[in-house]
Amino acid sequence: MPSDTRLVCEQFPRASQYHPEWVLASVSGGANSLWLTEWLTTVLELRPGMRVLDLSCGRAASSIFLQREFGVQVWATDLWFSASENLQRIRDAGVEASVFPIHSDARSLPFAAEFFDAIVSIDSFFYYGTDDLYLPYLARFVKPGGCVAIAGAAMLREVEGSPPEHLRAWWEQDQPWCLHSAGWWRRHWERTGILDIELADTMPDGWQRWLDWLKVVAPANEVEIKALEADRGDYFGYVRVVGRRQSRVALFDPVVSVPSQYTKQPLLRDQQ
Repeated sequence: MPSDTRLVCEQFPRASQYHPEWVLASVSGGANSLWLTEWLTTVLELRPGMRVLDLSCGRAASSIFLQREFGVQVWATDLWFSASENLQRIRDAGVEASVFPIHSDARSLPFAAEFFDAIVSIDSFFYYGTDDLYLPYLARFVKPGGCVAIAGAAMLREVEGSPPEHLRAWWEQDQPWCLHSAGWWRRHWERTGILDIELADTMPDGWQRWLDWLKVVAPANEVEIKALEADRGDYFGYVRVVGRRQSRVALFDPVVSVPSQYTKQPLLRDQQ
């Protein structure tokens, strides 16, 4: 057992091997990306040499984890965080030959169709994936039979109407309407007809892991901490969803421009 027990969790033995200072220096969001990545990979079949898109990877901690733990090649793609900084972190981790930092918007990815064996997204998909048109766009980049998998903060059940009283202070601060339940994500993906949904579930005591992380990385965030303590997993926790691209469904390139040629016409009827 290490002398510094911060971020050590029996639920995540792989992630617990990483130095807490390295993990904290790699913070890019409101969750422990290594915990969520480990939880997600327990239901994925990742083999050495596979090509994986780590979508919205933040500071690439999850990308480094994926390469070190499973021997995959990872395209560490993010819009908000510097690809140059990520490259330094990747080099220091000794995985430069297999982890490739990319600066890109999730809605404008620079990859060939069917390039990846798997696409993962850790605690970020809710920023863009609730768009009804996004999954058909994203699924083009994974091979038929390949998987799309997400894990992150979520509602455990949908809020109907106004937020509950014990969550209102947090709601006024962060407006977490983009967070949804496992059932919501299952329906959202199923109706496209693109993926076979293999799993949509919640992390046992996920709210407690969320709280554990906040108390280490953001102890001054009293609004969120108090909301989680009051909620105790009634509404908030973590979900993961895994879908596999159907081979029989053809996907089409998105329309990015419409060719046109201007032809002058009379503006008003009496100008004919």
